[in-house]
Amino acid sequence: MTGAPGDESDLREQIVAALRRLDMLGLNRGSTGNVSHRLGAGMLITPTGMGADELRATDMVWLGHDGTLLGDWEPSSEWHFHRAIYTKRPDLNAVVHTHSVNATALACLERGLPAFHYMVAVAGGDSIPCTGYHTFGTEALSSAVAEAMRDRQACLLAHHGLVAGGASLAQAMKVAIEIEALCEIYLKALAVAEPKALDGAQMAEVIEKFRSYGKTALR
Repeated sequence: MTGAPGDESDLREQIVAALRRLDMLGLNRGSTGNVSHRLGAGMLITPTGMGADELRATDMVWLGHDGTLLGDWEPSSEWHFHRAIYTKRPDLNAVVHTHSVNATALACLERGLPAFHYMVAVAGGDSIPCTGYHTFGTEALSSAVAEAMRDRQACLLAHHGLVAGGASLAQAMKVAIEIEALCEIYLKALAVAEPKALDGAQMAEVIEKFRSYGKTALR
């Protein structure tokens, strides 16, 4: 299997570390949520029903695009939408799924994030959509997620949680963590009133600035 940054064993350790960090930050609990990374003609993904505290690097499952399965465990029950994202978005190499409290609370209202704060642009657009409700682990949910992330790096899943993607695992984690914080701010603002949204021109300016943000070397 080829296509991973560094060697495969290092990537497995990175996925374990990411899942444990999500638990530490309170974005997941127990066996909720999952993480994957593109690897060769498939992906490495966390196994189903296993908590972050008991997970080992050797427990990661490799699932090929053709359905080939390598590993000691079954892959996460949400592998369908991970595969759909990688198929639809060749620019994304990592996917993080959480049941974080604030993102899930907003998703239970069947609401996405509008452009109430400029950091909404972290997901690549002027809003973060919320899919309709579909049972977990189904092709219906997979299709909905793939469509919602057609031009975004994140979406909410109605009555379920959050999905974020990135060119790297570090980027996918950054997006997931930022969106959880934005959901918390938005919910607090809604307790007072619906926040005014930034207009298209304002968000377009932010999105353009984000294209080079943090990439300029000191001279």
